[in-house]
Amino acid sequence: MNQSSTLGHAEAQQAIAAMQAEIARRGKVAVIVVADPHGELIALLRMDGAPLPSINIAMNKAYTAARKGEPTRNVGQKVRDPEKGFDIAYYGDARFVGWGGGLPVRVNGQVVGAVAVSGLPETEDMDVAEIGVKAIVG
Repeated sequence: MNQSSTLGHAEAQQAIAAMQAEIARRGKVAVIVVADPHGELIALLRMDGAPLPSINIAMNKAYTAARKGEPTRNVGQKVRDPEKGFDIAYYGDARFVGWGGGLPVRVNGQVVGAVAVSGLPETEDMDVAEIGVKAIVG
């Protein structure tokens, strides 16, 4: 029998609190998402003033990171490769994105969920998402 683990509400809240604190420390606002291993939403925080488009972008970053089991930035780099690149639509799923800021969360090598941030410059989205992963797995 296959057994799988998933992030729960408690872990999602830990990650959101850590990421929210870092974004606030920087004097900025963003949308923060935590998803299960299928990429489906566990928790979402839209900080006051965060742009509305960032809601779907953050959800799609978490979805992509969980489904692909890799950072969304890696997905984007693959599709933009000048020689081996391809249209991201080839994944057959409109929710796949290639902007940085979505990271899978792994426990014992298994993807148990994902965290994502949208609304900051891409490098900051990636940095803050890493803080969310560390809040969960240490």
